[in-house]
Amino acid sequence: MNAWANAFVGIPYAAFGRDRYGADCWGLACIVYREARDTLLPDYLGYGSVEEHAEIDALISGAEGSPLWQPRSGPAQAFDIAVFRRGRLSTHLGIVIRPGVMLHMVDEDRAKIEAYSTGRWGNRLVGHFHWQGVTP
Repeated sequence: MNAWANAFVGIPYAAFGRDRYGADCWGLACIVYREARDTLLPDYLGYGSVEEHAEIDALISGAEGSPLWQPRSGPAQAFDIAVFRRGRLSTHLGIVIRPGVMLHMVDEDRAKIEAYSTGRWGNRLVGHFHWQGVTP
C-alpha cells in the first residue's frame, strides 16, 4: 500500500525546490503527482520566501478556494493533500498515503512517512483536499 510513497522518501529539503534534488512541502506534492499520477500541479512559486508564513497561508487558502482543489467529504484517500496549521496559519501539507498517514517534508530535513492523526500533527489538520484539475 505504501509502495508508491516509498519511492519519494529521502528527497532532501530545498526551499522552492520542485525536483528530486530538493523540494519544499509543495514541491514534494508536485513531484509525487508528476511521477506517480502523471499530473502537473501548479508550482505556486508566487510567495516570497519560506519564512514568510502569512504569504504561504494566503497561497494555501487561495488554493483551498480554487475549483482545482475540492475538500474531501469523507475519509481521506491516497494522494489527497492534507493541510496543516503551524501556529495560526496554514503553512504545511502532506500527501495522504492512507487515512492518518502521510508523506511530507519534515522541517528542513527530507521527505518522510509519518502518522498525522495523533502526535504533533493530530490537532493541526485543517482538512483534506483532492485535485480536480486537468491531467495533461
